[in-house]
Amino acid sequence: MTELATMDFHPQPQAGQPKPWAFPAPERGTLDNGLTVLRCHRPGQQVVAVEVLLAAPLEAEPAGLDGVATIMARAFSEGTDKLSAEEFAAELERCGATLDAHADHPGVRLSLEVPVSRLPKALGLLADALRAPAFAESEVERLVRNRLDEIPHETANPARRAAKELSKELFPATSRMSRPRQGTEETVQKIDSTAVRAFFDKHVRPATSTAVIVGDLTGVDLDALIAETLGDWTGSSAEPRPVPPVAADDTGRVIIVDRPGAVQTQLLIGRVGADRHDRVWPAQVLGTYCLGGTLTSRLDRVLREEKGYTYGVRAFGQVLRAAPDGTGIAMLAISGSVDTPNTGPALDDLWKVLRTLAAEGLTDAERDVAVQNLVGVAPLKFETAAAVAGTLADQVEQYLPDDYQATLYQQLAATGTVEATAAAVSAFPVDRLVTVLVGDAAQIQEPVKALGIGEVTVVSAE
Repeated sequence: MTELATMDFHPQPQAGQPKPWAFPAPERGTLDNGLTVLRCHRPGQQVVAVEVLLAAPLEAEPAGLDGVATIMARAFSEGTDKLSAEEFAAELERCGATLDAHADHPGVRLSLEVPVSRLPKALGLLADALRAPAFAESEVERLVRNRLDEIPHETANPARRAAKELSKELFPATSRMSRPRQGTEETVQKIDSTAVRAFFDKHVRPATSTAVIVGDLTGVDLDALIAETLGDWTGSSAEPRPVPPVAADDTGRVIIVDRPGAVQTQLLIGRVGADRHDRVWPAQVLGTYCLGGTLTSRLDRVLREEKGYTYGVRAFGQVLRAAPDGTGIAMLAISGSVDTPNTGPALDDLWKVLRTLAAEGLTDAERDVAVQNLVGVAPLKFETAAAVAGTLADQVEQYLPDDYQATLYQQLAATGTVEATAAAVSAFPVDRLVTVLVGDAAQIQEPVKALGIGEVTVVSAE
């Protein structure tokens, strides 16, 4: 009889004690040209991330030229006084670098990522793009044509169409926030290289800009490198632009953007609230996450798991524009899509979830899961240099202290169930929500009217 061989098993590895973690704190300085620089050494991050914030907000765009900030942002990578658009792109590629730029309500942001070994060359290219962009007429014309081609696709996208309608409803027509961020067909077609150059000359200068540099800076003489590149960027000094207050109307009402024959209804329910300067923000983040931040949140549990109306519904808060005096505003919203026949029942159940939240509150278990998901995964969320740089840039853009994110996680962990409930109920009051539905009005108008959640208006999808 053959004897069976035995196996010796090694002891199962046990988890060790978690290491303390906090969001990294940057070092802050100012160059001779007035440029503010934040740097953050992240050992092991061989891909360096650079964010440059320009104080060129959308509200600064000239009347009738909505979208000029976007065209300017896109044109930064289309050549300089030294390189043509093709040569500039080729030099970036040789560095293994990517350069992106976009315009939003707070201003224009450029984002560079490059291996640390190629940082000097890439930072030089970025500095040239800021110091002397070409803004060649042929390149600007191409960018304008590209933007005009994008607009019909955005109109055809239900989620983008809903967002456009919600902004139009919430803000007065005189406010830049009421109009599409990247302009309309009517305004974009008026933009030329002269308009782009004029906007650049008026609003882009180092004295009102900030650069954030994050990565493994071991062996890098960053002071000398910055002085040789971004330090050569010159421009006049200027006072920061004042941030005017913005009014908003969140009277409860429903707007149906008619899409005859649509098999789904895109829904976007929103209002405006305070920005991150308000002390309620941490509790609001936690409460909103419990309401609709993940697959196990209340909205998904009811509308997706129990009723099968949707693949997912999310609740979120997003800062639209901050102000140094703390009077900025954020969008508080619930978004998702449901099948057309169940639009009325889905909205009815959604409102029931909100009313139940107000009447019964969150549970301690919901609060604990939210804290674990928001705070416990933070070290993973900020593993890359780009994630850290982006958050540091957000803090600068929103006039927040450099330790804001680290403090926020401490506040989230200390927020109780009662506080989170109160913040979520305050964020989504059932009688102060503007509801936008993109769908087949013939099928959904009457069921929605019967819910009594506000006056119903139907508009064309065009």
